[in-house]
Parts: sequence; structure tokens; C-alpha cells
Amino acid sequence: MNQERFDYLTGILASPLEVDAAEWNALLARQAQPTPFLRHEFLSALHATRCAVPDTGWAPQFVTLTDPRSGRLAAAAPVYLKGHSYGEYVFDWAWADAYKRNGLAYYPKLLCAVPFTPVQGSRLMAADERALRHLAATLVAFAEQADVSSLHVLFPTDTEAAALTNLGMMQREGVQFHWLNDGYRSFDDFLATLEQKKRKNIRAERRKVREAGVTFRRRVGKDIADADWRFFSKCYRQTYREHFSSPYLNLDFFRMIGETMPENLMMVIAEVDGKPIASSLVVFQRGGAADGTGGTLYGRYWGALEHVPCLHFETAYYQPLEFCIEEKLAVFEGGAQGEHKMARGFMPTVTRSTHWLAHPAFADAVSHFLDNETNHIHAYVDELREHNPFKS
Repeated sequence: MNQERFDYLTGILASPLEVDAAEWNALLARQAQPTPFLRHEFLSALHATRCAVPDTGWAPQFVTLTDPRSGRLAAAAPVYLKGHSYGEYVFDWAWADAYKRNGLAYYPKLLCAVPFTPVQGSRLMAADERALRHLAATLVAFAEQADVSSLHVLFPTDTEAAALTNLGMMQREGVQFHWLNDGYRSFDDFLATLEQKKRKNIRAERRKVREAGVTFRRRVGKDIADADWRFFSKCYRQTYREHFSSPYLNLDFFRMIGETMPENLMMVIAEVDGKPIASSLVVFQRGGAADGTGGTLYGRYWGALEHVPCLHFETAYYQPLEFCIEEKLAVFEGGAQGEHKMARGFMPTVTRSTHWLAHPAFADAVSHFLDNETNHIHAYVDELREHNPFKS
């Protein structure tokens, strides 16, 4: 029997609030790699607290496909019209500079991504393979018809990347560092798998923090109080000040996700004599295995008001690692870049993005650049894996 033919109804939405939250989240739950960052609660919080809005250079243009037979959401993607390249973690500043030097405008551009979030996962949510192909084609057609220089899809799944490259988009690869839980019973059990020098260094780092009188408390979900959010936001802003930059997120955003998606949040607070001095916030998603294993923890935000040697490693890595082991989470994604994470058991992992440029000459130049870059990425990852921190 031939499959029934029909055309989806296409929507271009100026706000995530324009799509039904329950339908969006139900579609997300059907994806192979859902993450908490694509939840309607997360994206709508970015919009409602004015972190990702036109005034900050993130104009929502969410693309939706509706099945006309059922009236239900069949596919959707978080798309933004961007006036800059901040908060993306797949760097195209050199491309923008080349456009400028040739008297061409690189901005605005179209970006399919979760703002400020370098996490691999579903970007083109689709109910089935047909809907995925149609959504990928719709994104490319949208870019071709819009007055933009380019379209970029950041950190999609392998399946989504394949659907986009089949339509002529170019693929780019990058490297992150992820920790894998090999069924560890304790932090010491994990340390025992490392080379002696790496194991000794980690123990020394943890000892320095203890000897400085620092203690830690973890707060999960609804246990995170408003005073904790205020303190964490203060730490987060301090980190940006130290880097002479402006924070992407605000206290209202953190409070909002604390209210709407607490089951995905864990905060670490470092204290000396009962006074908080540093904090980190991680996002996690439990696995669906019957024995409670699986799931992923995402290292995201950190900051300190006082300097203590090795405090960053303890607050942002070792405390979350202990949480992963206790909760039987399978993966700890350490975020963008960071070779220093390898000494702490994080291994290189290849990430992907896809790109379309309207200008033929620039598209050809970028294609050659990406071919060379990919070769360098593969050689880099091979070299890193040869020097992994684990016992032979």
C-alpha cells in the first residue's frame, strides 16, 4: 500500500511561547537524543527572561511542521535569526571577518541551536523519518529564501546531520571531553583506573581544598532555595567579570528553570566556616534503564567569590563526578574545549555541526577549509587518545 501523501503545515514562530508546551515536550521525548536543554521550559525561560530575544541578537524563528490530518506537531526546530556569533561555541568569526573584508554582510544569519549551550543532541525533532527529511528541507529552503548569509545547525545528532548534508550542507567537526561511568562503585573505584601520576594529582588537588577548610553541600531540584539561586547567580556573574565579559544569563532565568524543571538541576555550594564562597550548577537527565543506570550529566556553570587553590576542579568536576557515580549516570559531558579535563578522566569526543552559505565562492572556500580542518581534528583526537590517562 502506498503511503498517504500530504503536505505539512509550516509555521515560523517569533517566540517559543507560541507553540504548545506539552506537544513540544512530547515530540522531544520521542527523539533518540533528547536533552533537558531542548525542553520547552528551558527555551521559553531564555525568551521570557530576555536572555535570547531580538534585543540580545537572538530573534526566534522557530520552525514547526504540523500534521494536517491530526493537527498535531510533527516536527520542530529551535531557529534564531542572529546578529552576531556570541554564545554559540562553534566559531565562525573568521568567516564573518572574511565577508567584512570583502564588503559583504555576514549578519544576519540563521542558526538552529540551543542558545549558550554546546551540548550534542536533538535539534531537528521529528515524529518519523519522513517528517525529519521534510523539516531538514524546510530549514534549507527557509535560508535560501530569507535575506541571510548562511544557515548553521549546531550540535545535531548524527542522523540529523546526515539528513542535512544530504541536502548539500557542509559538515564541521569539533572536539569535547566526556567522562564515561564504567559502573564505578565510588570515586576511589574510578581513581583506581587511572595512571598512578594522574591519580596522585587528583588526590592532591582534593586534599588542598579540604585543608583550606572548604566543605560542600549539594542541592537537587526543589531543595535549591532562592538564597542559593541568588548566591549562585552572584558567582556566575563574577566569573564573567573576571574574563572582562558580560553574562549571557540572569537571575530570573535561573529562578525560572529552578521552578519549571527542577528535576534536571543539581547545585554544588562550597563553604568555609558556613560562609558560601563558590558554586557550580549542572544539568542532568536520568536514564531509562530498569536498574536505574544511564543518563547524562552536563557541566554548565561555575563561579567563585574567593580564590582557593584547586577549588574549581573540586566544585565543577569532582563533586559532580561523585554525583554521577552515586546516581549511576552514564556520561558526564564537560562542555566546550578543555584538554585539561583529560587528566581527570575525560576523553575526547567528536561533535558535529552543519553549515550552508549562500555565496557560492565563500561556500567553496569554506568547504576546502573544512576538509583541512577535519583532517586536523581526526589527527588531534588520535593523538589525544594515545595519551589517555587510564592504566594500560
